[in-house]
Amino acid sequence: MSKLNFSISGNSITATRYDGKARQFSLIVDEPEELGGLDSAPNPVEYLLAAYAGCINVVIHLVAKELQVTVSNIKININGDINPERLLGLSKANRAGFESLTVDIELETEASQELISKLFEQVKDRCPLNDNLSNSTPLIYNIKHLNINQLAN
Repeated sequence: MSKLNFSISGNSITATRYDGKARQFSLIVDEPEELGGLDSAPNPVEYLLAAYAGCINVVIHLVAKELQVTVSNIKININGDINPERLLGLSKANRAGFESLTVDIELETEASQELISKLFEQVKDRCPLNDNLSNSTPLIYNIKHLNINQLAN
């Protein structure tokens, strides 16, 4: 099977707002007022949590179908703490990202605990975002510098 490529593109609208597009979908990223935003949309870390929950949901259903486990309802809640001192340039003592994430999943099914354990072992192994959050992922930055003084000429 060939690789799948996913992308997002967009523009900075203000110091806290980013308007992006993924395929035919538009999305807005903003910060809450206490972080200088207008609170017009989820912030980047909330999107990360939503993306992780959505990925877990997809993989649970995929693996459950393969294991012939009927799932009637799933609730997924994810939360984590971030120390804002590094983000705000106040300290380098702590990491900028989540210290840890707590994933709470409530699964309604008639399957045995043994089968549920097998299901979640595979979910954790096969979920792309679980992989990205659990392992280091190389980041490649391509920065194009446009000098506004040269653009004006």
